Amino acid sequence: MRDGDFDLKALHAALDQQRQARGLSWAAATRAISGSGPLPSRRPVASTTITTLRTKVLAEADGVLAMLRWLGRAPESFVGDSPPALAAEAFPEIALGSVPRVDTRKLYEALNQAREVLGLTWPEVEAATRVPASHMRGLARGGRTAFPFVTRLTRWLRVPASQFVRQSPY
Repeated sequence: MRDGDFDLKALHAALDQQRQARGLSWAAATRAISGSGPLPSRRPVASTTITTLRTKVLAEADGVLAMLRWLGRAPESFVGDSPPALAAEAFPEIALGSVPRVDTRKLYEALNQAREVLGLTWPEVEAATRVPASHMRGLARGGRTAFPFVTRLTRWLRVPASQFVRQSPY
């Protein structure tokens, strides 16, 4: 992990701590993380997505959002040098029966607007964020993304990641 990146190992440790505090097995914790209300999730988080956080460099963003929702923590709370106000934010409210997703089109629009205002090329934004330009352009199509890419981009934009969380029925 690089300085200022989203810490996947710390997320795993927080999940494990919360799992133990609630007296849950990993299987039960995974079901709780995937649960979004009275109905089971149609696209549950895989237990391997959670248990391999300790060794991953990237983790699928929507799965991470489900984990953050279960913990009630903002993404910035896992970024070491986040401003305290951002790190202390609660996870955005998501209605029962809905799941959190990264609004990648909205994130792309914000990135593109900032890039244009600053007169930068996509390769220059890539150098500043350490996120591949091709990945950022893929966000325009509603493509998937990952952590720490999300927090690298929102830090560059100087806005909380929660501004790009939307709720989805699945």
